[in-house]
Amino acid sequence: MSSMADEQSAGATEAGKAMLGYEQARDELIEVVRRLEAGGTSLEESLALWERGEELAKVCRRWLEGARKRLDAALAGEEGDGNPED
Repeated sequence: MSSMADEQSAGATEAGKAMLGYEQARDELIEVVRRLEAGGTSLEESLALWERGEELAKVCRRWLEGARKRLDAALAGEEGDGNPED
């Protein structure tokens, strides 16, 4: 019997291979949290959901860190232009 949690756990390794978009990872993470909070899953399913949630959180963190670096670089570029309007 293959459960959805087993399928999601298998999908966790796929997430590392094919980078999910931020919104897709965030939405799936919200669903994982919702299912964990709702309860009613077996211990094995709960563990698989937790592991999937950890993977999704890492994906979101990588996207946010990348966005922060791009923003910092853009702001540094603006400061380095030496605009002589002063």
